Amino acid sequence: MAQTSSPPSTSQPAQSSVPSLAALWAKKYYTSVTSVEKPSQLANNRNFKEVTTTEGRKYTAKKLIDNLTLASAQAWSMTETLLSEEIRRHDINPDLVNPLEIAADTRHLFQKVLAAYAERSTPRRLSVIVGKDFGQVRQKYTSIDRRAIGFVSMQFHYTGQKLLKWLSPPEQVLWKPYLKVMDDHMYMPLQAAYEAAANHPYDSPALAAVRHLLPVSSKIAVSVCQKICHLHPDYKTYSGSLHEIQVKTASIRDVEMFQVYLCLCVLENHIQSVQQELFPLCVMLYPCLHVKWKLVQDMLQAMGWQIHEYLPAEPMATFLPYLRIFSEMFAGEVFQND
Repeated sequence: MAQTSSPPSTSQPAQSSVPSLAALWAKKYYTSVTSVEKPSQLANNRNFKEVTTTEGRKYTAKKLIDNLTLASAQAWSMTETLLSEEIRRHDINPDLVNPLEIAADTRHLFQKVLAAYAERSTPRRLSVIVGKDFGQVRQKYTSIDRRAIGFVSMQFHYTGQKLLKWLSPPEQVLWKPYLKVMDDHMYMPLQAAYEAAANHPYDSPALAAVRHLLPVSSKIAVSVCQKICHLHPDYKTYSGSLHEIQVKTASIRDVEMFQVYLCLCVLENHIQSVQQELFPLCVMLYPCLHVKWKLVQDMLQAMGWQIHEYLPAEPMATFLPYLRIFSEMFAGEVFQND
């Protein structure tokens, strides 16, 4: 196991590390989406300018709120179709997967984000505004059986996808960055990472390593997904080809997710979050999504090389033991009977 002694308590605690890491994630995120979600032809489009006004944003937010209940119901139908058999197969307590409660929590989070959207909060600011709320929902569903968050994540993702159909192309361009912030906070243990960072002294090597990785994690994810598309050009998942935009977006998010869990392992100085949450979720979700383990293994190998390329030697040395553990846990030998 990659375990070392806990960070010394004699140094000054990193009291600012929670907002610091949150701000790092927000900046990284903002940079990644603004380079994609600002087509010049739309930015000069009259309709695009209209939807960016305060009134335009309020109109979009109201339209989505009015359709939120229907989208949530449709999303649960999709989630149930995908995962209902997994409750029995993985011996998950059905009481932990209450569709009405999950839908209600999903609607609450969407309503909060839509209120911020209507008030012209930026996506960069949004990740700080709603981070704690998403962390609380994640904590609620992972406190008894961490696999329950898989149902919440899929419900949340499908709700967001269903809502898009009520938006015009300019509205979609403006709304999608907010949707990605929400998806990221639901799929990834970001709040747990922020809280773990707060337990470290400011000069902690673990904290320094995470500060190096987070800002480049999106670039790494994009490069990794390009590599996987090259290695598996004809591969099709449950949602389509690896080259399709929806699948590509989800793939990039998953590589980012693995990096956040990697950061959490370093900050917590153990691999419990992977053993109890990430690995069981992958075992439950990936077969349903037609993601083969060879794909995951190739992704982890490419991710390790990309991190090595982007990071200096010292932070890389901090991550290396955990990268090895990730590779061992998802190795072909583990799934040889699959």
